[in-house]
Amino acid sequence: MPIRSDGKRYFLEGNQTAYVLAVRDDKLVEHLYWGPKLPLDTDYPEADRNPSFAFENPQGLVPLEYPAWGGLRFSEPCLKVEFPDGCRDTRLVFEDAAILPHDEAGQPHLVIRLVDTAYPLRVELHYRLYEALDLIERWAIVSNAAAADPGGMAPEPGAIRLEQVFSACWNLPAGTPYCLTHLAGRWGGETQLRHDLLSEGKKVLESRRGATSHQANPWFALTPAGTAVGVDLAAAGTAVPPWPELGRPTGEEDGPVWFGALAWSGSWKIVVEATPYAQTQVLAGINDFDTVISLGPGEKFTTPACVAGYTEGGFGSMSRTLHRYQLQHVLPPAGARQVRPVLYNSWEATYFAVNEQQQMELAEKAARLGVELFVVDDGWFGRRQNDRAGLGDWYVNPEKFPRGLGPLIDHVHRLGMLFGLWVEPEMVNPDSDLYRRHPDWVLHVPGRPRTESRHQLVLNLARSEVRQFILDFLDRLLSENSIDFIKWDMNRHFSEPGWPDEPREHQREIWIRYVEGLYQVWDELRARHPKVLWESCSGGGGRVDLGILRRADQVWTSDNTDPFDRLFIQEGYSYAYSPKTMVCWLTDSPHWGNQRASSLRYRFHVAMTGTLGIGANLNHWSPAEMEEARALVAQYKAIRHLVQEGNLYRLISPRAGELAALEYVNEDASEAVLFVFLHSRKRLWPVPPIRLRGLSPERVYSLAVEEGRLHGPRRLSGRALMAWGLSLNLQGDFDSVMVHLKAE
Repeated sequence: MPIRSDGKRYFLEGNQTAYVLAVRDDKLVEHLYWGPKLPLDTDYPEADRNPSFAFENPQGLVPLEYPAWGGLRFSEPCLKVEFPDGCRDTRLVFEDAAILPHDEAGQPHLVIRLVDTAYPLRVELHYRLYEALDLIERWAIVSNAAAADPGGMAPEPGAIRLEQVFSACWNLPAGTPYCLTHLAGRWGGETQLRHDLLSEGKKVLESRRGATSHQANPWFALTPAGTAVGVDLAAAGTAVPPWPELGRPTGEEDGPVWFGALAWSGSWKIVVEATPYAQTQVLAGINDFDTVISLGPGEKFTTPACVAGYTEGGFGSMSRTLHRYQLQHVLPPAGARQVRPVLYNSWEATYFAVNEQQQMELAEKAARLGVELFVVDDGWFGRRQNDRAGLGDWYVNPEKFPRGLGPLIDHVHRLGMLFGLWVEPEMVNPDSDLYRRHPDWVLHVPGRPRTESRHQLVLNLARSEVRQFILDFLDRLLSENSIDFIKWDMNRHFSEPGWPDEPREHQREIWIRYVEGLYQVWDELRARHPKVLWESCSGGGGRVDLGILRRADQVWTSDNTDPFDRLFIQEGYSYAYSPKTMVCWLTDSPHWGNQRASSLRYRFHVAMTGTLGIGANLNHWSPAEMEEARALVAQYKAIRHLVQEGNLYRLISPRAGELAALEYVNEDASEAVLFVFLHSRKRLWPVPPIRLRGLSPERVYSLAVEEGRLHGPRRLSGRALMAWGLSLNLQGDFDSVMVHLKAE
């Protein structure tokens, strides 16, 4: 059984790993083990074996599965509450447990029930085990059980205030210092890899913006300290417990990694805490900043899920596990196994000056390239001539499209392409009919200014009438027009997060109810229009997380489409998220952002390492460029199943020097594709051999590669390709090559 119990301990065993917890004699639920799967039950630790230190309560050092704030515990809690009588001390103890062989997701499932010793507070801890992937999804359901207990344990019945309620606490093996790997950034520079050596204290990753944000991402990875980035612990002044063995080094393809991600698209928080007692824990969940949830008698709150796992195969194994999890269990089932179409977006060709004839002409040019999805971006609706007006007025602009969208959609379909449209439903311009009718619909605080960003205010999706408005206009748009694809944008974050119409005790739930409202609208629209593909965008990569990926087929990675910058953005993205979800455009050269010039082939190759899109102004392309692009699109279609569905191997990081190399291999290793990028050649050094991974050693592979790019034979064994590699000819600045391998 993948989940079982010996009466005190609970074992969650995947194919390669194990997670063990226990009920102590004092009824606390203690974490015991998380690491490689062991042969015998007696190999795993027992409970009640924690060390003691002077001036510390032994119970306060127990690594609990779900710590609550109360007693002599001083580390970060998962749960902090205030009871109706003002008591703020919480004591959770074990009540009972249930093991479900299969839950609604078809997976083995453990439920641990905790209860407060004096108040009608109950907490259910849920553990869903993905045995084949060695992953665990965790979430908590917190209930005010007063209505279910008429006698009432509470001295004063009423609402329980949740001031902090996280999804999970993940305890790492004690005695080892760790290095934290995470993603940071900003607009135009999202998902940049960061490595932080953890010393005593807390490292907080978070968003307080109402959305996932460009600045941080709700994903983490921990490795034994110093191994991921070559940090000398002694030189860094890190106090290390007196154990000589800190664990073997972790690299791209070898070594231990504990990792996880949170499925939440609003304000979130991950706290990584290292104590002076060589204990390390990671807590993840909804951000507690400015957030209080009021639970009346009989009410409950369910946290978002946090998924985590352990691997001994380094960062590469970690990423491939998360990618398979997303492809198999996260992405909307309707399109999860479909390859993503090559899209063209007309934004940079026309900006707001869209009209029917001009879009038809662009569609004809896109179709000649082999594009499969034509997308009209901003400017098609309302009085939308720029970003200062019209947002919120979702009717087709009669001057730009006097016959409506129908003729353009029909033209696109006749050309053999799908039709897509951009919308930004969560926002409104003050200069709009919608805002003039409903100024109360936006987030605001009475008596305070309504701060605009990008000339926009945020509609309050916690309000039912706002959700209904968005649902109605999008349902009508999709029902009246044969639209195949929606790009849903969100171009600003929260300010003045007021909800004046709501009772005061619920007003600080706005951060949560907004996201729940967003999910309700997406879920209902997907149910009503199951064949429509959906893309999530937020000023680039400002809303990338497992929560939105349960609803969106793909996400816009960054507004920065410079190919060299994109190598770094896309590398960081790939650590946590599948390349199939990563939309990659090539745009014109020199790039609008930094005026860097690069070849059409280089721009295509970078964009081909995810879901390919084209955002250039085709009106400016020469016949030769159009023909080269047509051939490159055809090449992508021949290998996109490998990129979108295969196993990714990051052979050489762009952070390592002048080269970057990525390889994608299908499940049975019968086919692969290799991309190599040269940033600049220095001092006449030749490009070293590129050693591949993940191939079958005994198979022979035939290589398809551009003439003059390969030194050596076009037929090699998998063993040779992995042991010696490929010698490739790359020259100058921003050069690239693609190699398609097939087993004979």
